[in-house]
Amino acid sequence: MDALDRIERTTEIDAPASRVWKLISEPGWYINEERIVEHRIERRGELDVVHDPAHGEFAFATVQLDEPRYAAFRWLADPEAADGPSTLVEFTIAEISPGRVLLTVVETGFASLPGSELERREKYDGNVAGWAIEMALAKEHLEAVDAVG
Repeated sequence: MDALDRIERTTEIDAPASRVWKLISEPGWYINEERIVEHRIERRGELDVVHDPAHGEFAFATVQLDEPRYAAFRWLADPEAADGPSTLVEFTIAEISPGRVLLTVVETGFASLPGSELERREKYDGNVAGWAIEMALAKEHLEAVDAVG
């Protein structure tokens, strides 16, 4: 199952690290309908619960924030189970040149999720496709913001 326990995607973005940081340091920014939207984020103890109009509630625990280079979150399988199974989502920003960065996302921990092997595989496959979409959206969104701002 090790090969199906890690997703890694990278994209180069023509935007300063500080602007990329503003996006990736928000828990659950990647919950959307192929368009980055503002979410209502509710704090429940140590968790941030993201409310998405299309997809519902998602809970995240912030693991580490190291502005403007690294952000890590636990994406909980069940928003009501703070100590339950989760995946680890890590974002790394590396400056390539002034105003240009390499954004990397790594998600691990699918093997620890509840359900059958088939259900875990479906979640993994869904996130493989999802991260390709979300990284392209981040690039498009941040470069458009950069062009305007």
